Amino acid sequence: MDHQQLDIDWTSCRAHGLCAELLPDHITLDEWGYPLLDGSPVPPRTVKRARRAASDCPVLALRLRPTAAPRQGRGELRAEPPRTRTQKPA
Repeated sequence: MDHQQLDIDWTSCRAHGLCAELLPDHITLDEWGYPLLDGSPVPPRTVKRARRAASDCPVLALRLRPTAAPRQGRGELRAEPPRTRTQKPA
């Protein structure tokens, strides 16, 4: 099952605060009125309210995006360090 995650477009946000009113479990406001996300995935029971909050944002700065669920039994993928000119591929 895919999870949903909230994101904010900081260049668009104008601190209206409507998102925090609609999703108080996930969004609080800082001292200037800008949203602070709790970072947790949006549970299925809250997705409808989260979509409404995103669509009702006056500047459409709040977004709900799908995120893949963490895969079990798989290790973390790591990129190889960049090679220098003196190193040869293994």
